[in-house]
Amino acid sequence: MATELASWVDSWGTATVLALGGLGIGGLFGFFAQRSRFCLRAATIEFWHGKFGEKLSVWLLAFATALVMVQGLILLGWLDVSGARQLANRGSLSGALLGGLLFGVGMVMTRGCASRLLVLSANGNLRALLSGLVFAVTAQAALAGSLAPLRLAISSWWTVDGGAARDLLALAGAGHVDGLVFGLLWLAVAVVFSLRSGNRFWMWVGGMGTGAAVALAWWFSWAVSQASFDVVSVQGVTFSGPSADWLMRVLAQPDAPWDFDAGLLPGVFAGSFLGALLGRELKVEGFKDGRSMARYIAGAMAMGFGSMLAGGCAVGAGMTGGVIFALTAWITLAGMWAGAGLMERWLAEPVQTLQPATQQAPVVQPVAP
Repeated sequence: MATELASWVDSWGTATVLALGGLGIGGLFGFFAQRSRFCLRAATIEFWHGKFGEKLSVWLLAFATALVMVQGLILLGWLDVSGARQLANRGSLSGALLGGLLFGVGMVMTRGCASRLLVLSANGNLRALLSGLVFAVTAQAALAGSLAPLRLAISSWWTVDGGAARDLLALAGAGHVDGLVFGLLWLAVAVVFSLRSGNRFWMWVGGMGTGAAVALAWWFSWAVSQASFDVVSVQGVTFSGPSADWLMRVLAQPDAPWDFDAGLLPGVFAGSFLGALLGRELKVEGFKDGRSMARYIAGAMAMGFGSMLAGGCAVGAGMTGGVIFALTAWITLAGMWAGAGLMERWLAEPVQTLQPATQQAPVVQPVAP
């Protein structure tokens, strides 16, 4: 495969190969995520309600599959993530925690994380489409716009050096064999939950396929970096940065260079559309009322800022970074679960309204004759 990649890079150029790889891997992710209903928000709600059912088991299957595959590829010498930004660059612990909390709150308000919004948009969900656009605008504002100073200020509160200080395996004195064993334990738990919840065929295949797509992205970007003379970032699947990039590509930079991220989002959209078409699940859906629309918009804004603060979305920071044991990724993931649980509990609280006092006529007791 390495020889074929080198040949493609020589013939088509690095940018084209990366974009086509992003398109293909995105298509796999979108298809499997759509068929399995992969969604971190749904998994967290089941968890906080004490229901270890289908949605939680699908997320665990995806995460554990990606973890096992990535650690296995590293042990085989087919992947090196030491130069990935989640490990090599200086990170922000304050950004990871607060960004994760904000993202978790937002994904409950919008009924889906960034990847889920894109998947649902391809199925005809106009709520998800609008929320995704608001998410992208806010992410771009936090990256290089009016919200950037606030993001940078929060990120500077508590930082950590790159390298071993940001690597959970190194901090624990463990190696990638331990990482693989840890992943296999997670996979065993996921299988138990899936058997108990009676997962259907697509829950199994889709969940594991989604995780495999995440691992495949890591391997593909690394393989291209080895086959190309250009500098290629080793990266995985993420949606916050690519969403902001696509917004600017549409609005102001149509000639922006193509790369893996540029191909990823169209691939996910196409894969999800195909999955919905095969499952006969294409359906145009809109907002119920103005109040729900305001909630979705506010949630999308929280997710957009939170994702840039944390360095990625539920898939990019939480899952993609988690499977390489990046310290900030696990903090972000914990923040997302906590934020989602708090917001779900708050939304579930019954609304008590004060009834206006009513003056009742005095009861006249009959007088005995």
